[in-house]
Amino acid sequence: MAQSELIQAVNKQVANWTVLYTKIHNYHWYVKGRHFFTLHVKFEELYNEAATIIDEFAERILALDGKPVATLKEYLELSSVKEATGSEKEEEMVKQLYDDFAMVVEELQEAIELAEKAEDTATADMMTTLKMSLRKHMWMFKAYLG
Repeated sequence: MAQSELIQAVNKQVANWTVLYTKIHNYHWYVKGRHFFTLHVKFEELYNEAATIIDEFAERILALDGKPVATLKEYLELSSVKEATGSEKEEEMVKQLYDDFAMVVEELQEAIELAEKAEDTATADMMTTLKMSLRKHMWMFKAYLG
């Protein structure tokens, strides 16, 4: 039971990060304003990071004998992250990513607890490392927003 709950929690992260990958690409392509050069580069860094996260989590699910979600329909149904509207201004983009990352951090903590319950330190470590990275991004977003 603990293993299937853990696989579901990791699958939620696959879905979250797939939606984030698309959302951040949207922001990368459509950012305009005084901070274009800074944000355009930062968003590219973030969507590349998202692609790596998706792959690592999907492979972890396979290693746990699970099946990672792999369709747009599944991603959108399972994800807590909402798509970009396409009308966000540069500060709204950063604020939305801050909020998304904060939500993902909370979900990662729940997944870490499931991994520990299942005595799966490898998955717990993956989630903990990501949580630390997201907190650093959040600090930077907060500094950007003032």
